[in-house]
Amino acid sequence: MTLLDAYGRPIQTRRLTERLAEPGMTGIRQIWAGSVASGLTPQRLAMILRGCDQGELHEFLTLAEEMEERDPHYLSVLGTRKRVISGLKPGVMPGGEDAKSKEIAEAVERDIAGHEGFPELVEDLLDALGKSFSVVELDWSYGRRWSFREFLHRDPRHFVFDTTGREIRLLDEAAPVAGLPLEPGKFAVHRSRIKSGLTYRGGLARIVAFSWMCKQYTLKDWVAFVETYGLPLRLGRYGPEATVEDVRKLFQAVANIGTDAAAVLPKSMEIQFERGSVVQGDTLFETLARWCDEQVSKAVLGQTMTADSGSSEAQAKVHNEVRHDIAASDARAITGTINRDIVRPYVDLNFGVPESYPQILLTVEEPEDATGKVEGAVKLAGIGVRFKAAELRRTLGYSDPEEGDEVVGGPLEAAAPPDPAANRVALNREEQPEPADDLAGIEADMLEDWQELAEGLQEAVGTAVEGAEGYEDLLARLPEALAHMPTALAVETLVKGMFKARALGDQVDG
Repeated sequence: MTLLDAYGRPIQTRRLTERLAEPGMTGIRQIWAGSVASGLTPQRLAMILRGCDQGELHEFLTLAEEMEERDPHYLSVLGTRKRVISGLKPGVMPGGEDAKSKEIAEAVERDIAGHEGFPELVEDLLDALGKSFSVVELDWSYGRRWSFREFLHRDPRHFVFDTTGREIRLLDEAAPVAGLPLEPGKFAVHRSRIKSGLTYRGGLARIVAFSWMCKQYTLKDWVAFVETYGLPLRLGRYGPEATVEDVRKLFQAVANIGTDAAAVLPKSMEIQFERGSVVQGDTLFETLARWCDEQVSKAVLGQTMTADSGSSEAQAKVHNEVRHDIAASDARAITGTINRDIVRPYVDLNFGVPESYPQILLTVEEPEDATGKVEGAVKLAGIGVRFKAAELRRTLGYSDPEEGDEVVGGPLEAAAPPDPAANRVALNREEQPEPADDLAGIEADMLEDWQELAEGLQEAVGTAVEGAEGYEDLLARLPEALAHMPTALAVETLVKGMFKARALGDQVDG
């Protein structure tokens, strides 16, 4: 049976164990690359981006690589975005409930999700965030089953796009311009979806390139500014009696102070150090550099609060939600690539083509307001709503105490759950002490039905709790739930109490 990849191309198993995109010291896929960032000007940057628009990617990809190497801030925020995903623990969802599907899922868990190189695979695929696409070669091995030796990241400069701008092809001596089609089942290709359109116009490096270049100019000017105004002016004075040789020696001495801060002068000569007046706007360079960093943070992380200083804790929490959305999007995209280009051929080679494939999942948990959740539970408990203590402990990260554990808080021994029937008996008037006066008797009569009233309230609130998606949603549902609470018994009890009180009052007055 001929196996096909996700694009319907036949997989040739004899090619899977070969390394097809290996770079070398010479040839068309060299490990060496020149520099583009050195001496970069606005005109030069415009030419690079214009070439990228036309599919000439080599210089753009070289610039994207150098941007990460030369700017600590860009490297930091881009690395943060990658590690948010690569640090997640992968899970595997079987393609079905039958035994065969579970067996396949266990194999995927063992050989792919549990592979020691899986975190690096995720980070290598996320290299597409900056450069618009990333290619990882699958280094297959075959023994009792097909598995992976390594996941090999390949330099994106060794690939080109076809004339449609959609298919990625491998540069080779046999096809130095158009490239060769990627071998089916041999490569995992991840494309950045920062924006819609052609793949090579969607990398973050393209978006932040201008801000990055402006920052480099700013740093260069800032250093020149410090060299000019950060040191005092060295001023040597000579009198009318000084000869040409004296002037030469004086100038040489002044010049040498700038490097070794030492000089030998005749007694008749004098050197003064004068600091000029404070130059207005000396923070301009720092302000501009920080502004450029903020633009990079916005582009990469979607916010600036967790990457730059000057924000309050409340602001950081709001902006973290934006970052969570981006992380969740990256996780969905990267698992889509892994399931399509790695999981599918692995399953086909080892188990044949199943009805449904297992899925590797990377789940980004939304930050939970544990304090607010517990406070809400305490308030609801005050009106009769009951919760599982184990669930509240897990919200705060605490485990359930076991027998013999030293515990803090609560009774030493858990009490048995209350019996509603026993409560009714205990509150029966025959078992209650005689009321001290007539008003106390009326109060006791009104409390006879408290259990039934509380159950109605608990049922109404419980309905709202079961359908709520969170604490805030629950608070919004409460008014509607209470509006549907059975009130007939409450009204009847209040009417009886008011009637008895009125009758008692008339009797006293009469």
